[in-house]
Amino acid sequence: MQYKDQISRIIDLPATPQRIISLVPSQTELLIDLGLQSSLVGLTKFCVHPSNIRYEKTIVGGTKQVNYDKIKSLQPDLIICNKEENTQEIVENLSANYKVWVSDISTIEESIEMIEAIGFICDTSIKAKEICEGIKLEKELFLEFTQDKPTMQTAYLIWKDPYMVAGKNTFINTLLDLNKFQNAFVNSASRYPEIQLEELKNLDIILLSSEPFPFKDLHIKLIKEHTRAQVLLVDGEYFSWYGSRLQKAFRYFRTLH
Repeated sequence: MQYKDQISRIIDLPATPQRIISLVPSQTELLIDLGLQSSLVGLTKFCVHPSNIRYEKTIVGGTKQVNYDKIKSLQPDLIICNKEENTQEIVENLSANYKVWVSDISTIEESIEMIEAIGFICDTSIKAKEICEGIKLEKELFLEFTQDKPTMQTAYLIWKDPYMVAGKNTFINTLLDLNKFQNAFVNSASRYPEIQLEELKNLDIILLSSEPFPFKDLHIKLIKEHTRAQVLLVDGEYFSWYGSRLQKAFRYFRTLH
């Protein structure tokens, strides 16, 4: 059967995949939650949920660099990638020898589309639908919760030296909007623009993410020297993981308000 991925590539799978490699941490967690742990044979060193999975499966590298020999030894019949997290070179090299399905996600709707698509490909549509319905319900409840909350001018920092923030057309920005955190850098030319700390001085709230740069309490003090804003450490997985973790994300967001 033929399947179209989220960057409009067509892959032809003769049967339900039984040996899957995931090169995306949030999609690895999704595969487990879909009941596909026995089919998952390879993953990245960043695939940390559930916590035991890295000790049970073969690590084939990271999201930007992979060990092609390890991948070959696993004989996968499906490799799951993401347009942003994996490089074009990785996708093209793997596609020459394997069936590669690529996600491309910047909205909740695209996340749900991805979950449903992987569920269909892997013959776990019932569980995928259950996860998607859970996400939709939690989103609606959260929108009711934030209905009367004020909109706050916000920056979401993802990196230090240089300082970088999440900008337009990112999944993070979508979740900021749902929180009524108005992204001050949404009109920047880059999706992840570099900034100077002086640009933060007139904001209402600044969020320091736990990933990819692991901001800590010591960075709060440093940032506060340049702004009047409230500065918070936040769990980056809830803002950037677009798989089944979304079921828990909206409950986490409540704690930020």
